[in-house]
Amino acid sequence: MEFLYEYGLFLAKAVTLIASIAIVLALVAGVAAKQKQGKGQLEINSLSDQFRDITHYAQQVTMDKDSLKKLAKEQKKQQKLKKKTVDDKAGKLFVIDFKGSMDAHEVDRLREEVTAVLCIASEKDEVLVKVESGGGVVHGYGLAAAQLQRIRDKGLTLIVAVDKVAASGGYMMACVADKLLASQFAIIGSIGVLAQLPNFHKLLKKNDIDFEQHTAGEYKRTLTVFGENTDEGRDKFREELEAVHVMFKDWVSEKRTKLDIAKVATGEYWYGSQALELGLIDTIKTSDDYIMDAVTERDIFAVKYTQKKNVAEKLGMSFAQGAERAVMRLTSQLPQWFRQS
Repeated sequence: MEFLYEYGLFLAKAVTLIASIAIVLALVAGVAAKQKQGKGQLEINSLSDQFRDITHYAQQVTMDKDSLKKLAKEQKKQQKLKKKTVDDKAGKLFVIDFKGSMDAHEVDRLREEVTAVLCIASEKDEVLVKVESGGGVVHGYGLAAAQLQRIRDKGLTLIVAVDKVAASGGYMMACVADKLLASQFAIIGSIGVLAQLPNFHKLLKKNDIDFEQHTAGEYKRTLTVFGENTDEGRDKFREELEAVHVMFKDWVSEKRTKLDIAKVATGEYWYGSQALELGLIDTIKTSDDYIMDAVTERDIFAVKYTQKKNVAEKLGMSFAQGAERAVMRLTSQLPQWFRQS
């Protein structure tokens, strides 16, 4: 028994030591990542070349030699004509992917991608942004929408495609587009504002636990998780929510002037075909179809910004991001989610 006791004690110490080392490594890597924030790599790949490679491979597999020779001659003629058309008339098409989370941290990459496009694009070029998001914090998605507005302000045509979902903050971004596309069953809309939080005051009171909160400013905190909430605080909180909703509605109305905002700003969402009838989108089409239609007229490039991380940073960030996401899920619903503390 003494041996088992000693072995158990040794095992507990070993586990504690390993856990401590892992935490220290995570903290060090997290600090290193913060110090190197902004260090990344811009990738611009030709989607036109990819389509040509796919087409060429499919033709090689499915056609006989005589047909391939005949096709090759025809393609040479078409290529000369296409090159002249592209050079003289049509511009390029730049494609950006945005998949947003609750905290909208992806806006850091988006701003780099938009900046890169604006550095090389001309007024005859188009930008296609594929938006996929169910929404999140207002200040984050407000900045994301502002990044898309930069494209329009420079005189470029902005196309937004929603293949799956653009709700709440996602629609705040999508409505900036000159032309808004969506697939048949994409989720669109939800022009509303939500905030919710638990309150543990009764539980604390039942267990004789005091909670103190001191603020300077009458409405520094309207609702609290641990204190006793008042009707006055609730009324002020609802007033703040309504103010944000008004800003949201004004933004959408400014971007889509023909939209009956009173009819759609109820917090509901609609599928693509319904959204088209309501005027929330302009046409039913997937991003894939739009790109395939454009490939015969324009050179198409995918623009992507990625952060470079070493092994230590990847290990540390995996720990840090997991913890951060867990905390964000809890805190993102608090009343301060739509304003700065």
